[in-house]
Amino acid sequence: MKLPVILSVMPAALMPLITWAEAGNSVSSTLAPSPLAGGVLLETAGGLLLILVLIFALGWLLRRFGRLPLASKGEIAVLSGVSLGPRERAVLLRVGDTRLLVGVAPGRVQTLHVLEKESSGGKQTDLFSAQLESEITEQEK
Repeated sequence: MKLPVILSVMPAALMPLITWAEAGNSVSSTLAPSPLAGGVLLETAGGLLLILVLIFALGWLLRRFGRLPLASKGEIAVLSGVSLGPRERAVLLRVGDTRLLVGVAPGRVQTLHVLEKESSGGKQTDLFSAQLESEITEQEK
């Protein structure tokens, strides 16, 4: 017997087994639920709402905390900044020992004020320290 003849007879020989398997199968074939059914629509709308809430929350977080100070490895560092208008900012920079107050606007950067070496409080700190020490020594007596 040749192989093509065996292959052509095989489906006919297996047909009773296939019929018996279908008849013995107790699971009835049912249609898939309609995509327009209430539960499916509610689940889809809930998922879409969740995604939209996540997108808006991330947008708000980026707008709120997006301007984090960048670490500077060089001589120039941004110390702080404040928005003066929709497109204008005042930025405090440290360049070596000098601090610069710079105004930044679209197409223009201008030095507003130059602050020399940072002082550590000056005379007021010294006066406060001396007064605090005198008060502590008086209380110990």
